[in-house]
Amino acid sequence: MSRPRRTWLFDLDDTLHDASHSAFGPTSQAMTDYIARHLGISEDEAVALRQHYWRRYGATLLGLVRHHGVKASHFLEETHQLPGLETRLRTSVHDRAALGRLPGRKFILTNAPRAYAMRVLDSLKLTKCFDGIFCIEDMTMFGEHRPKPDARMFRHIAARLKVRPSRCVLVEDTLAHQRSARSVGMRTVWMQRYLRGAIHTPRKHVEVGVHPCPKPPYVCARIKRIQPLRSLWCTRDELRS
Repeated sequence: MSRPRRTWLFDLDDTLHDASHSAFGPTSQAMTDYIARHLGISEDEAVALRQHYWRRYGATLLGLVRHHGVKASHFLEETHQLPGLETRLRTSVHDRAALGRLPGRKFILTNAPRAYAMRVLDSLKLTKCFDGIFCIEDMTMFGEHRPKPDARMFRHIAARLKVRPSRCVLVEDTLAHQRSARSVGMRTVWMQRYLRGAIHTPRKHVEVGVHPCPKPPYVCARIKRIQPLRSLWCTRDELRS
């Protein structure tokens, strides 16, 4: 009996495109403006609260929903309009080609909202490379959002795809997400193509380019492009299929 095909779970921002250039700045400002406006606080207080919830929960949205009664759909719609996004998007044409040649099932797994993710994928002509997409709207359990790095969500995604976690490979730029995925048995690949500035790990803060950043034990491999994934994780049968 043949083994089930390998399942690839790709993050989107700063993994498949340069979101630090195209989206993170405007999105962070939109979130700050939203928090200041809806909670009636200053911009500095809003920045501090946004960062606090991101560090505590892995997503600013969760803190706003849990502690301030913010409606998730409204927050996501208001903070991801991003005028002119398409003109700022950029990715590697070599990565796009490598994705098309990569054996197995491929899915997007992103904490971003669906409307934003589809804008990015369609604009960069990446949509057809994937079998499906899991966005933050899909990451709910028992009526609550459970985005990355929630380990329960990783198990839930594997169950929905009817595959053992050990047959999944998470390709991701965020170490906290990889640590959680590895804890449930998934393989983890650290995409470093777009890393710049600071890396936030679960326990410490590392300045890229100032101090060496070793591979944590929960990271199975490091890459700067998609092509090496074929040789790292694909069996001969998978390459022939």
